[in-house]
Amino acid sequence: MELLNNWRIILLLCLTLGLAPFFPEPHIWGKLKWIAGGAVGMQAADWFDVLLHGFPFILLLRLLIIKLIPSKKN
Repeated sequence: MELLNNWRIILLLCLTLGLAPFFPEPHIWGKLKWIAGGAVGMQAADWFDVLLHGFPFILLLRLLIIKLIPSKKN
């Protein structure tokens, strides 16, 4: 569980796996534009690719929510 709460590892994942390949644009950005355009022609492999490249950002969002919302410890 410590691995999922490590800022450094999650940021490294976002900058590497989340944005790779970097040129001509980050892969996740191209996929998100494709989905915003109606996802016409997307196949199962494309959806898996979105999940794979988006997962580090989901972890980052989870970590931000955990850190910003105070926990109720008695």
